[in-house]
Amino acid sequence: MRFPLDGRRRMLCAVETLAQRPILALSNAPMPWLSKLLRKLFTIREQSQGDVVKPFLDHLEDLRVMIFKILFTVLAGTIVAYYFHAPIMELLKRPLGDLKLISTGMITPFMISLKMSFYMGIVLTFPILLYHVAIFVLPALTRQEKRLLIPGVIAGFVLFGIGVVISYTFILPKTIVFFRNYAKDSGIDLMLDAGQYYSLVANLCLACGLLCELPVVIIALSAIGLVSFKLLSATRTYAVTAILILVAVIAPSPDPFTFLMMAIPVIAIYELCIWIVWLMERRRAKKDEITTV
Repeated sequence: MRFPLDGRRRMLCAVETLAQRPILALSNAPMPWLSKLLRKLFTIREQSQGDVVKPFLDHLEDLRVMIFKILFTVLAGTIVAYYFHAPIMELLKRPLGDLKLISTGMITPFMISLKMSFYMGIVLTFPILLYHVAIFVLPALTRQEKRLLIPGVIAGFVLFGIGVVISYTFILPKTIVFFRNYAKDSGIDLMLDAGQYYSLVANLCLACGLLCELPVVIIALSAIGLVSFKLLSATRTYAVTAILILVAVIAPSPDPFTFLMMAIPVIAIYELCIWIVWLMERRRAKKDEITTV
């Protein structure tokens, strides 16, 4: 069956409109930054595949698959962590010393165990999560490039683990002592709620772990073209201010020496990342000059 020329044109226009609806929906969304981020991300994916241009819906399908992989991975890690939830809870309670935890709800201990198992599942599966994200962002990696990606994932996991360990062994005890002394000076007897305490431990450890991921994140963003040496240099003052605020929130301490001892290493790591990005851009420029010649 053949359609008239005008009819076929109308059908083509309708198909194009339907194909563009997801893009239009994102553009008119209440979060325009999400639309810009997805567009940039999908552009990077297409650049990694050379001349292959994928439809917008195919990118969304790949994003959906990646999200399901991440959810399944975290679920598997949570199940494994829940099997060892008793020693994990006892380990996390150790920095309290002689302080006791109370619970005012019947199912609260069970919910706390599930929550801490979920967080521990994220920690255990963190390298796999990084790998899933990297494969989604750069789908056209060769076998050799994937082998080079694995050390980067391992480095990210090691830095994350270092942040968690520093938080548990140094920052968490200091925080407990600070608030305990503050309550004592105020004439208040502490009765710690178990849910609030374990939430503090989880948030503190995850925040410090992610803060130590700063080098990997900045280098990765530079590698895919989202940040540059010029941008990092121009925003250095704002970044240092944000780091100081984060350190003050994560580990409140009246001692300026302790505060500086935690803030200076993070600022130094950020400064080192700026110059690593400069070296990466310099090497990239030299490589482009050689290829053009």
